[in-house]
Amino acid sequence: MTVRILVADDQALVRGALATLLSLEDDLEVVVQVGRGDEVLDAAREHSPDVALLDVEMPGMDGLGAAALLRRELPGIRVVIVTTFGRAGYLSRALAAGVTGYVVKDTPSAELADVVRRVMRGDRVIDAALATDALTAGQSPLTPRETDVLSAARGGGTIADIAAQLHLSEGTTRNYLSSAMQKLEARTRADAARIAEERGWLA
Repeated sequence: MTVRILVADDQALVRGALATLLSLEDDLEVVVQVGRGDEVLDAAREHSPDVALLDVEMPGMDGLGAAALLRRELPGIRVVIVTTFGRAGYLSRALAAGVTGYVVKDTPSAELADVVRRVMRGDRVIDAALATDALTAGQSPLTPRETDVLSAARGGGTIADIAAQLHLSEGTTRNYLSSAMQKLEARTRADAARIAEERGWLA
């Protein structure tokens, strides 16, 4: 049986290299490639892959959003996240989105091919080092509103800008930022946003 694969990555060079390497395997066939997250569902409907390999950061929709959409609309497709972002928080979000595999892009091609075969057999395959990091990092200490405010703060806008974007008062916005900074032991809001993003706690 030949396993049909969809590859989604916004970097054409990476996307093409993954497709070429996987297609060298006798039992694997890349049937479609896309460069945007919001193209994944339509491509999957048209080409009926068995496995979708998705990057995390893509225009239109990130890979985690695309994974959740596939799970809801085409639950028979196994989803593997293949990413440079080996962050523990991303792993938690990926598992919540129903992915069956999560590996980093420096995984050797033979191992990636084996990951595809294993998820087709019903296994869940998670990068071992990343799984360890996820256990160490734990869950986000931020409330949903603190997360929203930190996400908005990444753009570098003023308190007034962030407040307007989230339909909050400036005082409430300052309170959320202050609370998030304390929880993350950050000296500035930019530092807090960086820490939360590195741990995969920001959407």
